[in-house]
Amino acid sequence: MPRFSPRIAAVPALATAAALLLCSCSAGAGKGDGDDKAKPAEVRSGQRLTATLGTAKDSRGPAPAVAGAQSGGTVKVANLNDYSHLDPQKIYAGEGYSTSLLWGRQLTQYQVVDGKPVLVGDLATDTGRSSDGGRTWTYTLKDGIAWEDGQPITSEHVKYGIERTFAPGFELGPSYWPEWLTGSEDRSAAVKKYAGPKAGGLDAIETPDAKTVVFHFPEPQSDVPYMAAQSSSSPVRPDKDTGTAYDTHPFATGPYRIVEHKQNQGLTLERNPHWKAETDPIRHQYADRFEFTFGKKILNTAQEVLNGRGAGPDTVTTKSEVPPELYAQAERDPKKKALLVAGSRGAYTNDLYIKNSRVTDPEVRKAIHYLFPREQARQVLGGPRLGEFATTLSSPAVVGWKKYDLYPVKPSGDIEKAKEHLAKAKTKVDTLTYAYEADAPEKDRLAQVLVDAFGKAGIKLVVKPLDKAAFTNEVFRGPAPYDLWMSTNSVDWPTPATLLPDGYDSRLDALSNGIRYSNPKVDKELDRIRTIGDAQQKAAALIDLEQVVMADVPVVPFLYTAVTQFRGQNIGGAAIHPIYGSVAAADLYLKKS
Repeated sequence: MPRFSPRIAAVPALATAAALLLCSCSAGAGKGDGDDKAKPAEVRSGQRLTATLGTAKDSRGPAPAVAGAQSGGTVKVANLNDYSHLDPQKIYAGEGYSTSLLWGRQLTQYQVVDGKPVLVGDLATDTGRSSDGGRTWTYTLKDGIAWEDGQPITSEHVKYGIERTFAPGFELGPSYWPEWLTGSEDRSAAVKKYAGPKAGGLDAIETPDAKTVVFHFPEPQSDVPYMAAQSSSSPVRPDKDTGTAYDTHPFATGPYRIVEHKQNQGLTLERNPHWKAETDPIRHQYADRFEFTFGKKILNTAQEVLNGRGAGPDTVTTKSEVPPELYAQAERDPKKKALLVAGSRGAYTNDLYIKNSRVTDPEVRKAIHYLFPREQARQVLGGPRLGEFATTLSSPAVVGWKKYDLYPVKPSGDIEKAKEHLAKAKTKVDTLTYAYEADAPEKDRLAQVLVDAFGKAGIKLVVKPLDKAAFTNEVFRGPAPYDLWMSTNSVDWPTPATLLPDGYDSRLDALSNGIRYSNPKVDKELDRIRTIGDAQQKAAALIDLEQVVMADVPVVPFLYTAVTQFRGQNIGGAAIHPIYGSVAAADLYLKKS
């Protein structure tokens, strides 16, 4: 992960930040006209569903049709904010991944049928072929894949795109390619070995011909097929690389091309005439155009959509959730309820984070676990629609996940049990600090709920409301003076390979291991697991190690998260992407009267 990643971003169930990964089925509008009998979000968010690897046959196009889909028209997408990045090597957020599928393609990608994801070849003919114990991976590009100007996409374009991840300016994008291709512990060390395309070609990537890409890794890498689905695995053509300007207007390989982008105002897409459906098992080209608008308050947008006013019937959001003040009203009205699009936030769990370097005594951390009032916290934040109560570090969506509950506690908490652990603690604690991003009244209410709960255990909780920039900059720094905060655990793809190694290794810096968790036995086991070349064996070892980590109570699990977005009555195909956790733009179409 980069040394500030979406995995340690402010909690999305509370803040509407874009989610990263994985799975559960979608409910609500789905890909049809809506389901007024959708199950509560609490049930959806904890379901098991992991992405399997598809075959070469699965990787052929066209994509499975969306039931009832129609062609033509303009789909309007209303989001509060513009995209931080459109450059494929800089995108690092779930909704950004999902929406960029409209204009960008990768080596692999997730095909979704009836809410179930299967990883298949996208530009490649399959999900990759490994040799040398997982150190070498080979991809063959499909026939007929082209850029928006009709020129063929070649292996050199794939290589160049991946080489860009080493270059200056790409620090906030995924760092897996630089680290894995050089065998480096972090991106900084990788860049010392190779500084990007201007330094010449990277020997670790071979392109023996225009259709073949071969990756050579110093260590076994079993998760390359999943990593190859990240936007950073997109091709870039050197003659179209406009540097920083590419971040606002990348050259298209998908079914749509960008025709206009006015930053913080709007983004317009039109059909790419050189995209061929028979090569693409992922995307559709139903609408003639997509028109994105940015800046309008989500409350106003949601009111227009749910009430069918103005452009509301043709409008959908891919970023924002239904405002709390409209959710209850929509649930009571069958017509409005049919316009809700609900599903898992992905493989996120929301947790109460504990700065282990400050709260050093495990008995104190156990006390925090028992006194945390999950039920009251969820209620003030929005209720059961936010997700099911979690007992594990990873999500049930992750490959190999096992259910466990090391320290069972009722949802309302157990103050007496908390006091027992405080009495056992070698370090006596009477005051703790709680930092939070104060951008919504429900977060203020949560802070008060925590103050009350901690007070019952004899602990004064000092709350520190921060603006977004201060929360991001201050909370995750090593010496930050805060003991507790709400945040997320996530994975970058549906295996456990990016959770413990990239967040709980004591040798990582504070922007990766933000809680400063440290256990030498865990570090040693992580070193052993890194050498495992078999994906299933590696996943099993990491899931087993997770319980060792959680015995130390580095964080307090809170929710397996869910999301509820909304779409206009004329928008079809709207469903939450089971990997990226937001409405999947590539399946949308406009219903005609």
